[in-house]
Amino acid sequence: MAQSTLTVFFEYPFWVGVYERMDGERYEVCKITFGAEPKDYEVWEFLRKNWSRLRFSPPMKGQRPEERRRNPKRRQREIRSKLQESGVGTKAQQALKLQQEANQQERKTLRREQREAEKERQYQLRQQKKREKHRGH
Repeated sequence: MAQSTLTVFFEYPFWVGVYERMDGERYEVCKITFGAEPKDYEVWEFLRKNWSRLRFSPPMKGQRPEERRRNPKRRQREIRSKLQESGVGTKAQQALKLQQEANQQERKTLRREQREAEKERQYQLRQQKKREKHRGH
């Protein structure tokens, strides 16, 4: 059974949404940056249109909380207190940090490859010029 939550909060200077999903023991999180404060229908529309482009963090192991039947009034109080909370759980922050580090490593390797390709191109250019200089002699 899959379980997911979306938390939207203000993180200066933007409104940010953190989408957490748990499927079995897999826990993944995705950070969505909105500009101005989004309306409910705008968030829904964004998720509907951009679902395939969301980049989730690498899966982490997590325990699914046991579902127990609770008193409706208690559930309502819990929901109200959840809405009053600002911020994101530490597990989500850890998952986002992992995703950020993975993206950083990916960019680093890509930059290194580009730099090496440019050096190789410059070297080939120099070799070609040398050959052209000695062509007529």
